[in-house]
Amino acid sequence: MDKATQTMIDNLQKNTGKTLEQWIEIVKKENFAKHGEIMKFLKDTHGLTHGFANLIALKAKGSDADSAENQDDLITKQYQGKEHFKPIYDKLISEIQDFGNDIEIAPKNTYVSLRRKKQFAILNPATKTRFEIGINLKGQEPKDKLEAEKPNAMCSHKISLADIKDIDNEIIGWIKTAYDNAG
Repeated sequence: MDKATQTMIDNLQKNTGKTLEQWIEIVKKENFAKHGEIMKFLKDTHGLTHGFANLIALKAKGSDADSAENQDDLITKQYQGKEHFKPIYDKLISEIQDFGNDIEIAPKNTYVSLRRKKQFAILNPATKTRFEIGINLKGQEPKDKLEAEKPNAMCSHKISLADIKDIDNEIIGWIKTAYDNAG
């Protein structure tokens, strides 16, 4: 289990008075079929933050990266039917790893989280025609390719790509700024 997840689990009990196991029990009694249903229940009924609700939902369904047998399998699954976007992912990871040796690459079910001391970006083959880079740059005005993300999203901004040729110095620069801010 990565350090950030363990910290969240530790803080969950401190902030809510219940352990992860107790929250999972509460969720399982409700028999929710979908991740979103669990999230809504935890946020609306119990007032949990998005991060804690997401952690509990992932753990309750066993769909988080720590529950997966092999993280490479998570990445393979992300690109099923979207294989044309895998070269974009590979190029971005190669560029991002040049920023420093303190980057944690954490595959999830539908995206890859990039963290330093905190998450600074996510790489997501969002649809069959759109690859999204989520970027955390709170306070930054949307500009050029950098779009504002919807409120309460995991990232403050996003950049949409359709082709590997879309990766340019501007995009790498925005990701590098987010990386620098996360240190």
